[in-house]
Amino acid sequence: MADSYGNQIHVIVVEEEMALTLNELCRASGSDTAQVFALVGEGVLEPRGNGPPNWIFDAPSLRTVRTALRLARDFELDIPGVAMVLELLKQIKDLQTRLNRAGVR
Repeated sequence: MADSYGNQIHVIVVEEEMALTLNELCRASGSDTAQVFALVGEGVLEPRGNGPPNWIFDAPSLRTVRTALRLARDFELDIPGVAMVLELLKQIKDLQTRLNRAGVR
């Protein structure tokens, strides 16, 4: 698949119920283990399992890692900065959902 500029776009389809190991998450997101460790350390990711060799990540973790990497790159943020932006984005989304449910726009 190519974008409108002719650049190749790589697409990975992930089922919401899918579970990813640390290596699979890194491969699918284009991150390295140090970046994932940092995101776990900041509480951005919450893997299941005892320690990195046994960590299992849910499918939304892939989206989170990709967003985190994009924020770090585009805005030159460190991991704590990325964690703060992700938390603020989550709060905005939650507020928008509450406003929509209340019928306020």
